[in-house]
Amino acid sequence: MDLTRFKIRFAIGFLILSFLFTGCKMVSVKYSFSGANTDKLLTASVLYFQNRAALVQPTLSQDITDALIDKIKAQTKLKMVSSGGDASFEGYITDYKSQPFTATSVDQNATNRFTISVRVKYVNNANPDNNFEQVFTRYEDYSSGLDFSSVESELSEKIIDLLVEDIFNKAFVNW
Repeated sequence: MDLTRFKIRFAIGFLILSFLFTGCKMVSVKYSFSGANTDKLLTASVLYFQNRAALVQPTLSQDITDALIDKIKAQTKLKMVSSGGDASFEGYITDYKSQPFTATSVDQNATNRFTISVRVKYVNNANPDNNFEQVFTRYEDYSSGLDFSSVESELSEKIIDLLVEDIFNKAFVNW
């Protein structure tokens, strides 16, 4: 192979690649470890989630509100404000219940299902196409041989984590 021809091809290829990586700024891509897309958003607000379920657990409203705030703080660079954020969340707890789920052959409940549902209204002032109002529901099953009060706290924590993950993903990840 002719050495001069190789040098010319190499120089042209190098110039083209240099132009593409340094001179062309038409495409901008932002990456986040959480996958959250908060482009054009600077602030977020989370209003207190009221408990409108038939069965009211006293700390549930605060637990869900705090968990969502903590998730936003941990996984975005948005500044939290008390109201009117570029991204705002509000809603209420619609369901909190434990009920029999499966039965054994002797008509005894083998498994109970603990369910929490939350209605969320999300407003994205920078991109209204991302606005939504939706009910998020998660549950955990537990043995009917256990007293609900002995597993309620642990199961609530798991369900709240799952609900907050779902809400966060719907608002910011757009999977």
